Amino acid sequence: MLTGLAEKSSVIGIGLMSGTSLDGVDAAVVEIEGSGLQSKVRLLHYYTKPYSEQLRGRIKELCDPATSNVMNICGMNVYMGELFAEAAMEAAREAGLAKEEIDFVSSHGQTIWHMPEETGQDDYLRRSTLQIGDLSVIAKRTGWLTTGDFRPADMAVGGQGAPLVPYGDLILFGAPDKGRLLQNIGGIGNCTALPPGAGLDEVFAFDTGPGNMIIDQTVLTLTDGRLSYDKGGAWGALGTPDEELLAELLSHPYFRQLPPKSTGRELFGAAYTEAFLHRAEERGLDGADTVATATAFTAHSIANACKELVVPRCRIDEVIVSGGGAHNRTLMATLAQLLPEQAIMNAGSLGLADDAKEAVIFALLGHSFLRGEPNNVPAATGAAYPTVMGKLALP
Repeated sequence: MLTGLAEKSSVIGIGLMSGTSLDGVDAAVVEIEGSGLQSKVRLLHYYTKPYSEQLRGRIKELCDPATSNVMNICGMNVYMGELFAEAAMEAAREAGLAKEEIDFVSSHGQTIWHMPEETGQDDYLRRSTLQIGDLSVIAKRTGWLTTGDFRPADMAVGGQGAPLVPYGDLILFGAPDKGRLLQNIGGIGNCTALPPGAGLDEVFAFDTGPGNMIIDQTVLTLTDGRLSYDKGGAWGALGTPDEELLAELLSHPYFRQLPPKSTGRELFGAAYTEAFLHRAEERGLDGADTVATATAFTAHSIANACKELVVPRCRIDEVIVSGGGAHNRTLMATLAQLLPEQAIMNAGSLGLADDAKEAVIFALLGHSFLRGEPNNVPAATGAAYPTVMGKLALP
């Protein structure tokens, strides 16, 4: 089966992605020609399967040691596999493709815990990561060859298992005459720096810190669950960021760390947002000023990462934003103010739907895995050497 796939000049795959924002499952149906860094990609269809508020809450519980347990993790692993399978099949149906036209599915899974550094407290707690959404369930439900669970292979060779997207960013956005920073703003923000004419060994990437995670949780809390995000940045636009609180937020030790580095709900999750909201209340901020401060925090953390960690290493002409944050006009406007020397744009302006980018890249990662080609970027993750990331489940 794999031999036949490798012999095809072009294949059709479905990339599946669910990130820390917990919006839903993104499914990108793509046609891929060639292989490796010479791959040519065409997005055939993009579909998203939204999560209900109840499911979002249950996943958040799994991401918190105080509310998680092994029984719920075990059951949700299968449930998420079924949900991912449904998203893949619906995406193929909407794309007008027959079952036999799909060559493979590639799933990132749903991260519930990411521990890229040793704790130093317990010898049994090794550097590790856990993504749920069982690959065998996806393969058996869809009848398609399925790959996924990419992060552990990079961690096994000394990397942090994140970020994974630089490999695809180079394929999709590398330019001979422009330096580009690919900034994804999902629950967590991550960036990929592509110097002009960059090869794989010149690409570097890291997590910039919180993306939409704190903004979303702030809105959810302030509206008693009526709203789950600040649509278009409208609420944040009505307020004024509190400069003293913003400075406190930006003093977090994570921002002083040098790449490679990665983060998640472990640092910037519910407990962090609860502390932020408590400080906002102490300072007498109303809802609009609180949301504005959270939005400014994300924007400043991204801009500071660009100015302090990227620009000293390479020329950046354009900052290309993707993910849910690309739709937050207040966030985008603040980034433009903070980075006047760079053109700020979204991925859609270059022909790739803002929300589809990461799902497209996971299709690319799965394709490389199936061909036995290394698909990590050691300069981004800190891995000792290039390796093939992924696991396989047969239908």
